[in-house]
Amino acid sequence: MLLDTLGAFTQALDWEGGQRPIVWASNAYLMEQTGFSLSTLKRHARRLAEIGVISFQDSPNGKRWGRRDAEGRIVEAYGFDLSPLSARVEEFEELHAELQAERELCQRLKRQITVARRMIRARIEAAVSSALRGPWTQFIGLFEELLNRLPRRHEASEQLERLLIWFKGLQERVEAAYLKATEVVQPVENTPETKEQGSKKIQEMNPREAIFDPHILITNQLNPVTRNSSEKEEVAAVVPNAQTEDQVDRELEEWVAEVRKKRAALDLPTVIQACPEFASWARNLGGFLKDWGDLHRVAGQLRPMIGISEHAWNVAQDRLGKQVATAALALVFEKHCAGEVSSPGGYLRGMVEKAGAGELHLERSFYGRLSGQAA
Repeated sequence: MLLDTLGAFTQALDWEGGQRPIVWASNAYLMEQTGFSLSTLKRHARRLAEIGVISFQDSPNGKRWGRRDAEGRIVEAYGFDLSPLSARVEEFEELHAELQAERELCQRLKRQITVARRMIRARIEAAVSSALRGPWTQFIGLFEELLNRLPRRHEASEQLERLLIWFKGLQERVEAAYLKATEVVQPVENTPETKEQGSKKIQEMNPREAIFDPHILITNQLNPVTRNSSEKEEVAAVVPNAQTEDQVDRELEEWVAEVRKKRAALDLPTVIQACPEFASWARNLGGFLKDWGDLHRVAGQLRPMIGISEHAWNVAQDRLGKQVATAALALVFEKHCAGEVSSPGGYLRGMVEKAGAGELHLERSFYGRLSGQAA
């Protein structure tokens, strides 16, 4: 901020060849512009000089002052000399380009990690909910451990690249275990008819379906998970310092309970009953709403009516999944119609941000509205 303030005090002529961009702004002016105290101002000025960005051009009496000629060029001045910054322009431009490339690489790696995370979670949830046999307890433990290793803020591309390798390694093993489990559950004879059915089954198992609109059946009790030593060794090889089996078992129980709670809380009748205004408009457009697919299609049609952009809607679907995004839009629509939300697009983006931080609890909002209707 101090460097920006000093730079704003200069003129274009000061940066031309043969000129020295010297700033003689008073401490009072700089304190007013930056909001710094005098001690903070002096500390930052010393720091800028130490790292070779500015220097001090002192006058005989220690005062800052300067004068320009009729053309605006500095004739004589004492104060903060920005010549070091001018001399290092090429260095800073190269550094800026490197930083930009690093940021873009980090963003690309984070997007790839996000895709792998979603596919892993969708596969494990589908396997656990369907009580498929496989080393799911170990996979869940490793998955949670990798999630805990995700950097919270200033990450380096090397760290993200290493995490991406681990996530992809875990994803490959989860996919292989899932396919093996489904083959065991549904053996197929080698006939032309069954080959055609198998081809259709593979198409139905498109990972994108599992990510964006999974249909997971929740069972009351899981079948015992079979394990052997080779499976344990294979899973443990994905990431070092794997958790113990007892810890993983406890996490599995907690995760399954959480999945069941979320699925039950966001069932279609609850959403429709809690959002009567949205349901009325939805039925007028789509008729009888038999499943989430119908509601999602109608939600996309009602979106422009309350001013939610297509971009905001696509981001919500990508981050939340189609089902949760549909429920979120229904809630925003209902609140907007009731005068509770003035900016539906901003409200939806806020919900997406809360979901990213693990702070979105849609079920509470729906049950709250149902309780209010009852009262």
